[in-house]
Amino acid sequence: MSIRRPLPDEHAPYALTYINATDAALTAHGTTDLVQLLAAQRGEWQLLLTNVPQATASFRYAPGKWTLAEQLVHVSDTERVFAYRLLRVARGDRTPMPGFEQDDWVPQSRTSRRSLSDILSEMLAIREATLTLVSSLDDEALAQRGVASGVEVSARALIWMIAGHMAHHLTLTREKYLG
Repeated sequence: MSIRRPLPDEHAPYALTYINATDAALTAHGTTDLVQLLAAQRGEWQLLLTNVPQATASFRYAPGKWTLAEQLVHVSDTERVFAYRLLRVARGDRTPMPGFEQDDWVPQSRTSRRSLSDILSEMLAIREATLTLVSSLDDEALAQRGVASGVEVSARALIWMIAGHMAHHLTLTREKYLG
C-alpha cells in the first residue's frame, strides 16, 4: 500500500524526524509500501530481541537514559497513542487530542516486573493491531485531518510517524543497547 509522504502542513515540525526516518527505512527495505515496512519492522524486533538475555533488560547506555525494557515499553505506548490518534482522525473526529508526557509514563510502566519476552509480545501485538487499522483505510480516510498536541495532523502523517518512531528506536536499540 503506497501512502504518499505527508506535506509539511500535515504534521507538527517535530514529526519531521520520524517522517525522515520512515523515508530512510523505506529505502533500506527497498520498498515504497508503507504497510510492508510496518510488517517488516515487526519482524525486525522479533529477530533482534528473541535471544537477548533477560539481564539486558535493565541495561542503560548512559546515566539518566531509559533501560532497554523501558525504551521498548515507550515504543509500545507511543504506538498506541499514535494509532489511537490515527483512528480518531481517519474517522473524521476533529476533537483536539492532548499530548502525552513520555517521561511521566515510563516510570509507571513497571518494567522491572516484566520479562523481555512479555514486553516483546505486547509490542508485536500492538503492531499487528496497527497494521490491521492501517490496511483498512482508504484514500479518503488517509486525507482526513484532526488536531493532536495542538497541531493539525493528517491520518497519513500519523502512519508515517508510527513507522518512523519505530525505525528510530530500532536504530537506537541496535547501536546503544545491543551494539
